[in-house]
Amino acid sequence: MKEDILKLLEDRTYTRRKINELAEYFHMTDTTDYISFIKLINEMEEEGLIVRSKFNDYYLINQLNFYSGVLEVNKKGFGFVRIDEETEFYVHESNMKDALNKDTVLIEKIPGHGNREEGRVIRVIKRGQLRYVGEVKRGKRDYFVKADDSKFEKPIIVDSAHMHGAMPGHKVVVEVKTFKPQIKGDIVKIIGHRNDPGVDILSIVHAHDVDIEFPEEVYQQIENIPEEIDPSDIENRVDLRNEVIVTIDGDDAKDLDDAISLKKLDNGHYQLGVHIADVSYYVTEGSPLDKEAVKRGTSIYLVDRVIPMLPHKLSNGICSLNPNTDRYTISCIMEIDKNGEVVNHEIIPSVIHSSYRMTYNNVNAILDGDFPLQQKYEKVVPLFFLMQELATLLRSKRDERGAIDFDVNEAKVLVDEKGHPTDVVLRTRGASDKIIEEFMLKANETVAQHFKWMDLPFIYRVHEHPKLKKLQQFAAIVKPLGYTIKGSLEHVYPNELSAIVEASKGTEEHTVISTLLLRCMQKARYDRQCLGHFGLADEYYTHFTSPIRRYPDLLVHRCIRNFLFEQNYEETAHFEAVIPELAEQSSFRERESIDIEREVMDMKMAEYMESHIGEEFEGIISSITQFGFFVELPNTVDGLVHITDLTDDYYHYDEKNIMLRGERTGKTFKLSDKVKVRVIGSSKKERTVDFELVGMKARVKKLKTIHLNDKKVKTNRKKKGKINKARRFTRQKRR
Repeated sequence: MKEDILKLLEDRTYTRRKINELAEYFHMTDTTDYISFIKLINEMEEEGLIVRSKFNDYYLINQLNFYSGVLEVNKKGFGFVRIDEETEFYVHESNMKDALNKDTVLIEKIPGHGNREEGRVIRVIKRGQLRYVGEVKRGKRDYFVKADDSKFEKPIIVDSAHMHGAMPGHKVVVEVKTFKPQIKGDIVKIIGHRNDPGVDILSIVHAHDVDIEFPEEVYQQIENIPEEIDPSDIENRVDLRNEVIVTIDGDDAKDLDDAISLKKLDNGHYQLGVHIADVSYYVTEGSPLDKEAVKRGTSIYLVDRVIPMLPHKLSNGICSLNPNTDRYTISCIMEIDKNGEVVNHEIIPSVIHSSYRMTYNNVNAILDGDFPLQQKYEKVVPLFFLMQELATLLRSKRDERGAIDFDVNEAKVLVDEKGHPTDVVLRTRGASDKIIEEFMLKANETVAQHFKWMDLPFIYRVHEHPKLKKLQQFAAIVKPLGYTIKGSLEHVYPNELSAIVEASKGTEEHTVISTLLLRCMQKARYDRQCLGHFGLADEYYTHFTSPIRRYPDLLVHRCIRNFLFEQNYEETAHFEAVIPELAEQSSFRERESIDIEREVMDMKMAEYMESHIGEEFEGIISSITQFGFFVELPNTVDGLVHITDLTDDYYHYDEKNIMLRGERTGKTFKLSDKVKVRVIGSSKKERTVDFELVGMKARVKKLKTIHLNDKKVKTNRKKKGKINKARRFTRQKRR
């Protein structure tokens, strides 16, 4: 009946809209039916589907300039409600009513300023968040939790009966039970004392509603999974245990889910085997293990720990392709010609016996001529050089296609046993890293193309064309640096953007251009449709190579097993139904994991810089706004030089040329300019770093007089709050 009511009200010519008139139309006039009808109308009103006018007539919400959407609150207090791709309403802090960040709200359109649509919250339809992480504090009568989320400033009151052992100073997870007249909650988890090692990271993890431990039913299920493979299934697989197969991973990696074999064929072609752990053999659909893997979506890699998608018994044990051990795999074996084209391939169930557990560092050293290591691994040294030969060929093929090499620096925070950061260093990518990258890309592409041509339900990794508006912003930013995009921005091709990145290599602005272009791109995601991958300039792409740590890869393996190995086409409708939902969930969990990893990195970088207050560093200007500019150090730590600290002139923001220009001197600050800065502040809590330019004369501080104990005291005016607001706003815009 909901749908029928909405369809009727959609007709603007229909005028009998009072509740008794609507009940009469739907023949709901006897007492029992009429009461049920009133409840249904009230329910639809609460859901924000319909709204009642001042004359008690009912309308669809947008017919009376009402709209519903999710409120996104800015740290400065105002917010936005996005209705669709084209429509977004600004909501002033005074028009929020009792709405909070992430709430679904009903808003009324009100007169705005300029071209900006503006709205006022009428009511909260649904609370977007009920659990918060924060610190327990003692109030005048009760305890309360001060949330870590800077967008949630109100205290969450907790009475003694709902403390559950928490004490002041504890970081906790609190669940809000009531929002009116006061916000009251119940402590559901004690994370630890705020000063305990690791509690800072766990607080961020719990704030994103990520579970550390697995449910009891998962542990019960894995008790029945053996430590070694069940040999009874070997007869159903291609036996590759006599092949020379190696794994190449990081020094501390324990979840080894890919292995490589490679040989040169008599016709001069390469036979590349990419052998991936057969996780779907152990994680069956609908099992407790599978449900938990769906919920987690991905493993999360933090500075001092990994939160795995699968329990260690699988991720580090039976599924990990450990050396000198039989393991079940799904292999994609490709014949590649001298032009880098896959001319033949097969996807098969297999059993392998990895010969060597190699590390990136050791393979890099071997390729660089390290004689002792070459002697130690002499049986496989020719294999590594053959790998390098093929990877170079595949890379050149990708370059021809126009794949974009963003080449963005990636940092690693080193911590001691207590979790305190000791250094921030750049992750280095040597030849072996690039070899494995090329082989994984080729396997993913081959599997995706195979299923695309079979026209069966499948999950693809898609990266769509950049939005025109973002491309226009990018073009405007790089033009003053001397780079232009050829052709129409509405129909830009990857090779045109790749050409800009390549042209900037070796220049001071290369890092800035790569980073800006990366921000310009749409986020890659998972989808039922094969929409191509813009960044890779690839028509077909999926994720097949990491089923231990990514659910979409596990789902790809399940499709392979069902359709290729078992040829069970009766399940086609089932996969058609579940894949879209699983794709959406996987994309969401991936975004959440990226946010968690970034927040932890920002926090640890800020904590690291707290011990470097007063020190000087050289960096480049990576972003410019009307509030100042951000400077990125060589180790990727970035901080804000606020415009109020540029004391030698009054600077204006030149939006067209993306620069700050001095009013009197004409001095400019542009993207990629080298500057020398001094650290003047760093906040682990705010996850921010403040710089000032070395050599810039300090501004004369204005003093104000305050009265304290009947004595006059002069003190500096604090601009910290204002600067923090500006810094948060600019950082959010950059993100």
